[in-house]
Amino acid sequence: MLLTSLILLPLLGAIMILVMTRDDSPRSADEARYIALFTTVITFFVSILAWLGFDNSKADFQFVEKQDWFVGLNISYSLGIDGISLFMLLLTTFLMPICILCSWESIVTRVRGFMVSFLLLETFVIGVFSSLDVIMFYLFFEGMLIPMYLIIGVWGGHSPYLCRL
Repeated sequence: MLLTSLILLPLLGAIMILVMTRDDSPRSADEARYIALFTTVITFFVSILAWLGFDNSKADFQFVEKQDWFVGLNISYSLGIDGISLFMLLLTTFLMPICILCSWESIVTRVRGFMVSFLLLETFVIGVFSSLDVIMFYLFFEGMLIPMYLIIGVWGGHSPYLCRL
């Protein structure tokens, strides 16, 4: 259940932001920032637990979770990590709190949406790196494109901090 909890933690943080904050007031924006930061830090610590529990002497997938979804189509909820995906998970969960902190002052409009999008992005990226079923990989990968598109489309673009060449 370690990998499932890694996937669900950012999703629960996004739901908390949507439920606990109602408007785009400065108070709600700060609450969304703190919830997102807290969620990403907790997710990072859970990924550290995965790293500490990982056995380098084994060459097969570890922390494997498997549950049949559509037996006739051979589609299952199947998660597991190897040495490469472990470090990709660690990198993802390490960078997300840094991204939240870097956007703390620069994102001033639609902060709730930004934080929810970033937490959903983290959920889908963790799912991509830990999925063992090709259908799950496809769903997580395609799902990852939606918050990425929103982050780039709504909050990307011209920044006063970028120098002009």
